[in-house]
Amino acid sequence: MTQFTSPRPLNLKLRKPRNPLVAHALMRQAGKHGHFNTGSSQRQTARRELHKQTLEMTLPDSSA
Repeated sequence: MTQFTSPRPLNLKLRKPRNPLVAHALMRQAGKHGHFNTGSSQRQTARRELHKQTLEMTLPDSSA
């Protein structure tokens, strides 16, 4: 096997190959999606209304 390998010089520093996906990922910037709190406030109000409706359906009727 020694006939196929040649010794490398000791002072040569080889660099690792670059990952092509890392450069693109480093250029991305985080940011907001859409308007601030529009989706979460709508979900909260919908959840509150649903909770009120389920309470009205499960509570016994006081007219008896």
